[in-house]
Amino acid sequence: SRKDTTVNALLQAQQAYGSTKSATRTGRETEAQLLQGVVSQMTTAAANLPASFPHLAAAIHRNRQIWVHLATSVADADNTLPNDLKARLFYLARFVDQFSPQVLRGEAEIGPLVDVNVAVIRGLADGRDG
Repeated sequence: SRKDTTVNALLQAQQAYGSTKSATRTGRETEAQLLQGVVSQMTTAAANLPASFPHLAAAIHRNRQIWVHLATSVADADNTLPNDLKARLFYLARFVDQFSPQVLRGEAEIGPLVDVNVAVIRGLADGRDG
């Protein structure tokens, strides 16, 4: 079901970056800033629907672009993240890609996309400590 898929994606997001303190990687702060910016854009646009639908569509498109970049990054042979983490991030990118059109069609709420991003942002912040 869609709810099970959403819950699974959120759990994957929490696990994906929740335990990466030893897996440092350049660009963490940039990735967190990009994700935080798009979270802000998505939530602001979603709060002002239907008038803000073009802004919501643009924010969701930007979010998908960020996730395509993350998926491409984890698929790169030079990426030193653990394979399990790479797989989880790739799964999340797929979830974002498949869930986004549902939000745009009004079949789903924006919350799961925001939750996935926030979980990854938290994981990126935790990863800076180690």
